[in-house]
Amino acid sequence: MALTFPDIDPVAFSIGVFSVRWYALAYLTGILLGWAYGVHLTRLNHPHRPTRIDIDDFLPWGVLGIIAGGRIGYVLFYQPDILLHDPLGVFKVWQGGMSFHGGTLGVMAALILYAVRQRISLLRLSDIFTASCPIGLGLGRAANFINGELYGRVTDAPWGMVFPHGGPEPRHPSQIYEALLEGLVLFCILAILSHIKSVREKPGIVTGVFLILYAAFRITVEFFREPDFQLGLYLNAVSMGQILSLPMILLGVGVFVFALRRGHDTAR
Repeated sequence: MALTFPDIDPVAFSIGVFSVRWYALAYLTGILLGWAYGVHLTRLNHPHRPTRIDIDDFLPWGVLGIIAGGRIGYVLFYQPDILLHDPLGVFKVWQGGMSFHGGTLGVMAALILYAVRQRISLLRLSDIFTASCPIGLGLGRAANFINGELYGRVTDAPWGMVFPHGGPEPRHPSQIYEALLEGLVLFCILAILSHIKSVREKPGIVTGVFLILYAAFRITVEFFREPDFQLGLYLNAVSMGQILSLPMILLGVGVFVFALRRGHDTAR
């Protein structure tokens, strides 16, 4: 027995020859909802910066960091052959292939550059961004499910599902696992922390918790997710996603400890 994969068209709607896919809508909706939630968090942060104006101004910086970092990271971490055989393929975002870890590096660069340029607290800005990030992560994983991609390993669990491109055997719906853990659960935890005044007065705690928990969730789900076909498992045990998540845990612990030791931040 296996669950039947829902017959959902990856294309949300079409206007003439122009088609909009659910994956693109997930990115757009995640960015817009993340921006709106970030604006909400600035009200809790008042009178400290960043303000709503900072969030509005940072939006294009963040989007550029996500897209550029995500695409470059995918090529470097998962498809390095592109650099050898088709260097311009790095810019072919429409062909698919984005890396969360690459996007993280791109956003980190954008956060640092913007904070320095505007002379505002990097950790306060980062706390707002990371608290908003799970919205897009959850929607993105839901879109992966709709596309029938990034499915899990073969399983005999009663909720196993036969995916269109995954062969005849039932597999873990690992995209749903990630949508729930990296999206819903992570958002709720960070939302609770972001609404505690004593936490907001120690910038960096939310950022540290985000990095630690995202990496922990990703490492866990990777045990159920089918390894990337072009990479497989290193030492027959560890995936690229797990390898890239380990430094996130270390960085998260470092940021968290720094925030606690630094104490209350009254800077505006």
